[in-house]
Amino acid sequence: MQSLSTVLSASSIPTSLQNVLTVTTQTCIEISSTLKKGSLAGILGMAGNENVQGEEQKKLDVISNDMLKSALLALPEVRAIASEEEDDIVPAHTDGEYLIAFDPLDGSSNIDINAMVGTIFSIYSRKGDQPATENDFLIPGNEQVAAGYVLYGPSTMLVFTTGNGVAMYTLDVNKSEFILTHEKVTVAKDTQEFALNMSNQRFWSDKMQKYALDLISGKEGPRQKNFNMRWVAAMVGDVHRILCRGGIFIYPWDKKDPAKPGKLRLMYEANPMAMLLEQSGGKAYTHTQRILDIQPTGIHQRVAVILGAANEVDTCLSY
Repeated sequence: MQSLSTVLSASSIPTSLQNVLTVTTQTCIEISSTLKKGSLAGILGMAGNENVQGEEQKKLDVISNDMLKSALLALPEVRAIASEEEDDIVPAHTDGEYLIAFDPLDGSSNIDINAMVGTIFSIYSRKGDQPATENDFLIPGNEQVAAGYVLYGPSTMLVFTTGNGVAMYTLDVNKSEFILTHEKVTVAKDTQEFALNMSNQRFWSDKMQKYALDLISGKEGPRQKNFNMRWVAAMVGDVHRILCRGGIFIYPWDKKDPAKPGKLRLMYEANPMAMLLEQSGGKAYTHTQRILDIQPTGIHQRVAVILGAANEVDTCLSY
């Protein structure tokens, strides 16, 4: 069984990118260790302030963000970072090569009930001779050089890609290192499992409501097969399930707040997850276009998301 460091050193990935991946994943191991202390460390509950999206931050949102921020800014290869928990980008080294965008703790509403959460990251190569600005980050997701997440569940798992397939690693807590456990992850093109927050159905477009109704109509409906619904309330958990056993994940546009075209953030969630799904044979779209083709207009931009089994994504889009 190979460790992450062994796999990276034997690969053709540039040393500079290896260093960024190593620091990112080692910091996630530290976050995992912090999470396991829970109430014993006084880290649960609200932090008493809001992030740039107007969402109240959990203490662990802030703690995990500060841990990643501190580790990455110290790395010479890093030009700048962008975080879901930061108002603006944070420049690092002007001569650095990589821009890193991350959601330090996806699914933080699950923290206080001891349910799954995770860290999602997205890496771009973009050099410059001036300090980085937000504009440097406004790059389509198809230019990512690496993307992945660390899932903090019953075991801590790292899932990532550098554009040559998807691999999964499991944390060996005794050695404090990630061990390769699944290579060449693939997602079946068809599925009978979906992740969709049905409590929002009344706010969806008529066509999305029709699609959902056809899913739950089962064998007696027009789809002529029964579907199961799963909902983790953390994108990292729902995507991990799809990568492990297939399915489709949908967070559609809704009219609760028409000013927001979607719930999920393009830079921190949709782009990295889209790269993982495409690298494993799945698809990732909004209602109208491939996610990785979107030209970002801001680092906190939101989008609708439909990703997972390729044929089921196509079926959803056909509505």
